[in-house]
Amino acid sequence: MNIQIFGIKKCFDTKKAERFFKERKINFQFIDLKMKAPSKGELQNIKNAVGLNNLINSTSKDYKKLNLDKIRGEETRMEVLLNNPQLYKTPIVRNGKKATIGYSPDTWNEWIKEQ
Repeated sequence: MNIQIFGIKKCFDTKKAERFFKERKINFQFIDLKMKAPSKGELQNIKNAVGLNNLINSTSKDYKKLNLDKIRGEETRMEVLLNNPQLYKTPIVRNGKKATIGYSPDTWNEWIKEQ
């Protein structure tokens, strides 16, 4: 398993995701979205796994400020996401081509069983 957790250190769901993998002694890479956003290729893989609209935090204060509620084009929305990592729902947990948004222990347990 190659687990990556994209999140923010102050996010409770991100902390719970880290704890989930630590308790099971599964190594993971934590990427702080305040420091580094997913690359375009990583974002494309995540989007394919979970869908673009599921990635976007529509309750974020920057959501309306950046007019994301009015932008319909997928390419434009992806570009805005790439440049504004504060718009992601967290945590984003990746396992290769698979990904989840938020705290999803049932899905992660399935990943563990598959290995």
